[in-house]
Amino acid sequence: MRYNLIREMDISNGPGLRVSIFMQGCSFHCKNCFNQETWDFDGGKEFTDETIEKVLHLCSKNHIKGLSILGGEPMHPRNIEATTKLAKAFKEKYPNKTLWVWSGFTFDKDLKDKEVLKYIDVLVDGTYIDELHDFTLKWKGSSNQRVIDVQKSLGSGKVVLFE
Repeated sequence: MRYNLIREMDISNGPGLRVSIFMQGCSFHCKNCFNQETWDFDGGKEFTDETIEKVLHLCSKNHIKGLSILGGEPMHPRNIEATTKLAKAFKEKYPNKTLWVWSGFTFDKDLKDKEVLKYIDVLVDGTYIDELHDFTLKWKGSSNQRVIDVQKSLGSGKVVLFE
């Protein structure tokens, strides 16, 4: 597993000031993807336990509201184990900070039985579709994508959108 970049202070990927990590590798290859440099599974840097420790340390500051995990594709079979390990470590250490994840996979079709969902507060799911791009959308790039309250969805057994 590899990652592309860690942003120590990010204001565009979730509410408040956040730490963001961009996982490396994606097989969706969406037209006009904003992050094509993350497509190659062999690019970026090696994701290790030290990477997790660095992310957790960056999240320790009081002004950091949470962690955002993007890509590439953090839920790809080649990445989901490391994503789960990071998500679990983050929520165990910072239960009152939020974890947001972006994925081209869908909550109810592809991810519903994955352990990682136990740790995610908000999931933005669905592939980016350039023809459905809308600059007015909050937290997502195209209108087919959903911003899901994961814990409420798991509790109710149906998709509950984040408000």
